[in-house]
Amino acid sequence: MDENCIFCKIVAGQIPSVKVYEDDQVLAFLDISQATAGHTLLVPKKHVKDIFAYDEALAEAVFSRVPKLARAIKASDPRIAGINILNNNGEVAYQSVFHSHIHLVPRYSKEDDFSIHFGDHTDAYNNDQLQAIAQKIRQEVQD
Repeated sequence: MDENCIFCKIVAGQIPSVKVYEDDQVLAFLDISQATAGHTLLVPKKHVKDIFAYDEALAEAVFSRVPKLARAIKASDPRIAGINILNNNGEVAYQSVFHSHIHLVPRYSKEDDFSIHFGDHTDAYNNDQLQAIAQKIRQEVQD
């Protein structure tokens, strides 16, 4: 536990939260901002800063709960048409609390005040450039 971490304090029960799910490895609770109704955060109970600090066992414990929670969120309201699942890592990637967490954001319509923008840079890369990028990544994959 990190004494300065708001999510560690929520896990420890020192700060109140609206719990959605809990087991020995993870806690899921409603995000206080509610980007859309039902916006849920899934956090490992163990303090880890971001995805780069996960080992295989922690990844399995956290990410294996995502489909269960996504199905529960969708089933909770017949108006939910989809869900965004986000995991931000690093300040540049919009991580604002440095205790790893996954956002499950229910989507009601294209006008529900939530959006993501993926820039289209198709014309900026040819096949040789894509192959070079992929090769650099492949070289770094560790078992």
